Amino acid sequence: MEVKVMKNILGENDRIAAENRAMFQEKKVYVLNLMGSPGAGKTSVLEKTMEYLKDKVHMAVIEGDLFTSKDAERIEKHGVPVIQINTAGGCHLDAPMVQQTAKDLDLDGLDLLIVENVGNLVCPADFPIGADDSAVVLSITEGEDKPMKYPLIFKESSIVLLNKVDLVPYCNFSLANAEEDIDTLNPGVKIVEVSCTKNQGIEDWCGWLLQKVAEKKGAQA
Repeated sequence: MEVKVMKNILGENDRIAAENRAMFQEKKVYVLNLMGSPGAGKTSVLEKTMEYLKDKVHMAVIEGDLFTSKDAERIEKHGVPVIQINTAGGCHLDAPMVQQTAKDLDLDGLDLLIVENVGNLVCPADFPIGADDSAVVLSITEGEDKPMKYPLIFKESSIVLLNKVDLVPYCNFSLANAEEDIDTLNPGVKIVEVSCTKNQGIEDWCGWLLQKVAEKKGAQA
């Protein structure tokens, strides 16, 4: 009975994720599911993204977290519409949460919606939300073994951001080994080395986003 219930839960999530995907397609809004561990630097990447894209696209953010609105408050300072979802202990956002929250956004006026998922390398990859693509942020401080330990999230992502690369000299982390493991799991996936403090990789990352937005709008990137 427990297995049957879990199948029903996952099936319902997939059904609503498909509804979300159709809704975003109709509105021509490119949606990205941004995933990664707590402390990987997802919100810092988002802040740099908003600085770079603020005059180029109309964007909004859905912030997922267990408790508090601290990350949403950081986003709001950049003048970007943001809605916080608190899961009260839940380890991921799901499609129904995103569907309900999207109703409070002006989708007609948006080009880009980034959903910052709850900090976790497991559950967010198991629950589609109807996004066009997923991205995962891996911090240098987490260790180079994480891709092989948590393979699904790297397999499911269209782009991988290796964040805090300015700390490589101070950590036992091989960029070459990590990138080889990621490419083994997801051959050809785009990998960007990022440092938010040094602005490294931000232009490359945001260029990728702009191309995706243009493709969704039906324009030439």
